[in-house]
Amino acid sequence: MKQYRWLAYPYAVWMIIFIVVPLMLVLFFSVTAKAPDGSIVLTLENFKKFWEPMYINVLIRSVLLAVYSTVICLVLGYPLALILAGRDFKRKNILVMLAVIPMWMNFLLRTYSWMTLLEKNGTINAFFGTLERLAATYLNMELTLPRVNILYTETAVILGMVYNFLPFMILPIYSVVSKLDRSLIEAAQDLGGNNLVVFKRVIFPLSLPGVLSGITMVFMPAVTTFVISRLLGGAQFMLIGNLIERQFLFSNDWGFGSALSIIMLLLILLSMGFMSRYEKENSGGGLW
Repeated sequence: MKQYRWLAYPYAVWMIIFIVVPLMLVLFFSVTAKAPDGSIVLTLENFKKFWEPMYINVLIRSVLLAVYSTVICLVLGYPLALILAGRDFKRKNILVMLAVIPMWMNFLLRTYSWMTLLEKNGTINAFFGTLERLAATYLNMELTLPRVNILYTETAVILGMVYNFLPFMILPIYSVVSKLDRSLIEAAQDLGGNNLVVFKRVIFPLSLPGVLSGITMVFMPAVTTFVISRLLGGAQFMLIGNLIERQFLFSNDWGFGSALSIIMLLLILLSMGFMSRYEKENSGGGLW
C-alpha cells in the first residue's frame, strides 16, 4: 500500500491549510499583544483576564444551559431512538426522515422560526386568540387561554438548543441500537428477565457508545452557540459564544477572543477525552 500513500497528500495539505494554520493563528493571537511602540510581545494577560468573575459567570451560565439542553435531548431522544430501532415498527423510515429534514434547512432560519412562534404576537398566541374568538362566536362561551411569553428568556434559549440539536442525539443512539444483536435480548428474555431488566442489563449498557456520542455531539455545539442565545435570548443572556463573537466583531480584542477560543477548545477536548475513557471502561456491558 506504500505506493498509494501519495493519495493522502492532498488531504494532508487541506488539513494543514484549513485546520492547523488557523489553530496556530488563534494560539498566536492568544499569547501576544501590541506594545506601546507597536512591537509584538508575548503575554498571558489574555488568559488572566478570563478569570475575572464576570467572564467566569458567563462560562458557568453557558455550561449549565448546555447541560440542561443535553439532558433534555437525551430524555427525548433515547426513547425515540428505541422506537425507531424496534423491529416491529414499520414506519421508521418516515420518522427518521422527519428527524433529519430540519437539519437540511439553514440553522439561522430554524432559529428565526422559533422567534415567529414564541413572540408576543407570534403564531402560537395568534392561534390561541383565534380559538377564543371561535368559542365566543359559535359556542357562546368565554374562553381564556394562557399566552406564551418566554421569548428572550433562558427557557427560549434551551428550547432553541433542544430543537436544533435533538437530531444529533437521536441518530447516534438509533445507529447503535439498530445494530444490537437481537439474540442477546432474546437470551435475556428466555432467562426470565422482564422488559425493565432486559433494558437495564442488556440494551442500555450496549447502547452506551451511542449515548456518549450523542451527548458529545449535543453538548459541544450547545456550549459554544451564539446565534440561538442572541436571537432567542436577546441581549439579556451573554453566553461564551456571544462573548467570543463580541471580541472579534465589536471590541476588536482579538487576543482575548483567541484566548477564550483556546480555553473552550481545551475544555471540549477534556470532555471528549473523559467521554472516550468512560466509554472504554464500560464497554461490553461492564457498567452493570
